[in-house]
Amino acid sequence: MDSNLTSIIVTAMTVLSGTTAWRYYEKRAQRKEKDEEFIRHDCRDRIIKLEALLTESAREKDELRSLILELTREVAELRVKVEYLTEENEELEKAYKKKQGN
Repeated sequence: MDSNLTSIIVTAMTVLSGTTAWRYYEKRAQRKEKDEEFIRHDCRDRIIKLEALLTESAREKDELRSLILELTREVAELRVKVEYLTEENEELEKAYKKKQGN
């Protein structure tokens, strides 16, 4: 009878520990799956943000390129005006000196 009781206790403990182990590994697998899903969603969100930043950066680059072209055009115009005004100023100085000399 003692050996039957021992067998029953060992069997019960084996079943209970097997069930406990099964639950542990099941929860561990679920946790791992949730972690992988979190990482997947996190990566997807980061990719979306990076794509948005890249698009914004490209737009800003195009705006800055346009601004540089506009500023280059304005500088060229100012150079022409300065050259014209310098020549006109020299002519006026010559005319003034001729007038003073007379």
